[in-house]
Amino acid sequence: MNKAQIGQKAPLFSVSEWVQGESINLDQLLGKVVLTEVFQVNCPGCFLYALPQAIDLHHRYSSQGLIVLGVATAFEDFDKNTLKNLTKLVNHGEVIGDTFQMLDQRGLLESGRLPYSIPFPLAMDKLIKQDGDLSEDAIKAFIDEHIPNFDQQPATFQEKALEQVRSYLNKLEYRALTFEMYKLKGTPSHILIDKQGILRECAFGSDPGLEKHIQDLLLA
Repeated sequence: MNKAQIGQKAPLFSVSEWVQGESINLDQLLGKVVLTEVFQVNCPGCFLYALPQAIDLHHRYSSQGLIVLGVATAFEDFDKNTLKNLTKLVNHGEVIGDTFQMLDQRGLLESGRLPYSIPFPLAMDKLIKQDGDLSEDAIKAFIDEHIPNFDQQPATFQEKALEQVRSYLNKLEYRALTFEMYKLKGTPSHILIDKQGILRECAFGSDPGLEKHIQDLLLA
């Protein structure tokens, strides 16, 4: 799998199904600025901050050439972050788990449902069932990606990190391919691609400069 790199051509998304909107991918969107919001359905912060921001950007900039997409992924809570629950969100505004509890506590639901619909295409990340023994190459690849200068760390640190990484990876029931391909660290995350299909930003959490970056890319 070719991993995404800032400043290089963005790899195509791997999705299992487009739940809302027509099936589409990045090679069909050249000439457009593409913002992709990566979220989990069981992620309160995604619904409190990231998705409302993406919806606002869609409404204000789609007429200027911005395409907003949503990809629901799963790197934890595999019983909740499912295609079935994404479909319930799209068709009925249903939210589940921690998302439901947080939004309900804040009075942000109407009759237990989202009071708005998400207006842009939504897909489910492609999940691959983990089976077999975890390889040392997989552990090393994870460490190389997530722990800078690992080989230069003290031996005690390396031993503890290896144990923690092995434990974490052994607990994963699935691999989420787009999540892995873009080396995301959690949700919410966003992926920003310019008109030439070049990856310009790939970030976890909120980014106060996102709108300005989009404006600049639309004018380029």
